Amino acid sequence: MIRRLYDWTMGLAGSPWALWALAVIAFVESSVFPIPPDVLMIPMIIAAPRRAFLIAGVATAASVAGALLGYYIGWGLFDTVGRPVLDFYGKAEKFDDFARRYNEWGVWAVLIAGVTPFPFKVITIASGATGLALVPFILSAIVARALRFFIVAGLLWRFGAPIRDFIERRLGLVFTLFCVLLIGGFVLVRYL
Repeated sequence: MIRRLYDWTMGLAGSPWALWALAVIAFVESSVFPIPPDVLMIPMIIAAPRRAFLIAGVATAASVAGALLGYYIGWGLFDTVGRPVLDFYGKAEKFDDFARRYNEWGVWAVLIAGVTPFPFKVITIASGATGLALVPFILSAIVARALRFFIVAGLLWRFGAPIRDFIERRLGLVFTLFCVLLIGGFVLVRYL
């Protein structure tokens, strides 16, 4: 199954609508979707290394746009969904304390989550829910996502063939590491 998914992704990576698919995945990953855009971006760059930086640019722009959706979810739906739940459990005051602390360090949270496997959507939604200032949020999201995607693009552009061989020979290991990082991110969210 993993091999078929990889082959399908490599096929999509070379298709005429690959950039659109990447844009959609990067957009929804920043607000609701659990799979990062790297899953499509990496094979796209391996398939067309001359387009590495265009691909990274599309992923960055779509991811920041999706981050704004995540921010809106936290900002616009918190009062109707989140606040009543906190009130029911008597935790509304604790959230207010959390929001104050988060806003002191929120830009750093956006930067760190934007470049690591930590689920970015958690931070985008939390930023909206706590009322993190929008301009610093947007700027830190741009810096973080551009850093992440352009470093990956640069490495793949420079060392693409050996990385492709590594992925094809050790696909199971790569998939397992990806899952561990993804689950680890969710565990961190739960216990931090």
